Amino acid sequence: MDNEFELVFVIAYQKMLPLLYLDKLLDEIQLRFRDMFQDNLQAGKFFEDYSGFGPEFTRTLRLVEEESRIEKLAQQKPRKFEESDKSQKSIKSMIVSDKNESKNDSKSKKEQKKSVKIAEEENIQEFSQPENDLDEQTRMENLRRLSQKASKSPKSPNPKSPKTGKKSTTWDPVVYGGKLSKAEMNNLDRTVGKPEGSEDVDIHFNQYVPNKDLVGRSAQLEDVEYEEDDEEEIMKSSSSKSGGGMFSMFSNLVGNKALTREDLEPVLAQLKDNLIAKNVASEVATSLIESVMVKLEGSVMGTFQSLARTVKDALTQSLMKLLTPKRRIDILRDVLEAKENKKPYVITFCGVNGVGKSTNLAKICFWLIENKFTVLIAACDTFRAGAVEQLRTHTRRLNSLHPPQGNNGDQMVQLYEKGYGKDAAGIALEAVNHARDSGIDVVLVDTAGRMQDNEPLMRALSKLISVNAPDLVLFVGEALVGNEAIDQLVKFNAALADHSSSDNPHTIDGIVLTKFDTIDDKVGSAISMTYISGQPIVFVGTGQTYTDLKSINSKAVVAALMK
Repeated sequence: MDNEFELVFVIAYQKMLPLLYLDKLLDEIQLRFRDMFQDNLQAGKFFEDYSGFGPEFTRTLRLVEEESRIEKLAQQKPRKFEESDKSQKSIKSMIVSDKNESKNDSKSKKEQKKSVKIAEEENIQEFSQPENDLDEQTRMENLRRLSQKASKSPKSPNPKSPKTGKKSTTWDPVVYGGKLSKAEMNNLDRTVGKPEGSEDVDIHFNQYVPNKDLVGRSAQLEDVEYEEDDEEEIMKSSSSKSGGGMFSMFSNLVGNKALTREDLEPVLAQLKDNLIAKNVASEVATSLIESVMVKLEGSVMGTFQSLARTVKDALTQSLMKLLTPKRRIDILRDVLEAKENKKPYVITFCGVNGVGKSTNLAKICFWLIENKFTVLIAACDTFRAGAVEQLRTHTRRLNSLHPPQGNNGDQMVQLYEKGYGKDAAGIALEAVNHARDSGIDVVLVDTAGRMQDNEPLMRALSKLISVNAPDLVLFVGEALVGNEAIDQLVKFNAALADHSSSDNPHTIDGIVLTKFDTIDDKVGSAISMTYISGQPIVFVGTGQTYTDLKSINSKAVVAALMK
């Protein structure tokens, strides 16, 4: 601000520009504009137009910028060699001088010691100083040192292996859009040199068939094993301070008076929570609690044994009603009936990914051939890599357990496959026709795993079932996920009904519950799936081997719930 003429000078510029000359530019502009303004005032030009100051401003800006650039270069310019300390050193300062001259030298003792040390370490061979500056004794001393250095034998080089350069990286040509040459393809061929006529060794045979004694004696399915505690153990564990499972909550109900609903409600509320904790659905748990309430209300329980027996009987009767299906499924009887009608019995397996459809299909296939039925496996999982090879391995292993010699030369298990990327419904139809023409008893259709919310895949599954009209549709679910399997089952049923073009759509007929050996006492999902869908649990998978296929009963479920 110029206080003399009351002028205000403002500079507008971009903040990101590092302009170091702004103060100088402002001073120069202020001086030039003030002189012009003063001249106009003295000349009486009070309303003069100052737009003509633009060229002067541009010229001043260029001048200031140029001066700033010169100053910047001057600051960054390095020193000259003559200005440095290194230029003051010379060869003469590093040579041992005459003893007499060293006494008269004006240098300090420290500089003399430094020059002598440098001369001893460097052993200079050539000197630019004239010979007349040194006396005879100093010259001879320098020559003696040079001769000693020359007489030393050079060190023999260490024998080292020649260094090899870095090997260039060999990139996979196929990954980056290239092609393999014939030589590279021949190197990748693993069948060269394979002995002819040798049979493939099944390295997983013992994993699926650990006990060969069971082969030929597994026609009857066993029930799920359970451990039933006797009444003495129940009484002993329930009377302890820490409690003993579910029956410990009923210890306060023992007495000589009749039980009322008010007495039972707190205890049965705890029983309901216990059932829900074991994956029993809330609706199913309410039904079970109501059955126990009806049994206990109005009765007198003088001893704990009678109370425990009454609760257990009530739960068993309720579970029997829940686990009793709307329709009875007897696969062996249905297969015989279909065989009399000269048509194959078709079973279709469906479910989400990774629940064990192919493995449990192989278990059911083993159970069928144990009952002397021939089986055709239709590989309709044309999406998952390795699905067809997995079924081919199971087929070869099952045929080794029941060789053709025991079946009039015919294979007990055959595989019908058309590779990958094909229409699953078409492959299943061709497999059923092939089984009818070949006189095969049962067709097991393996489908691809799919999530219950995937509409395109659920529509394809509905098409497969509608086109082929299987006799039995089994939903494969794992007991490990608890009530998630119930959601999967409900949505599979709904999708099959919604996407079917038939007036009477074919939905799920039965359940295969896998991984039942991993849930310990949380068996509530089995009860809930049967209660909600109204379909029975036909098979229960309890392991990896072919004989780990069992049937479920209410006693096993009750025993697990009572733990």
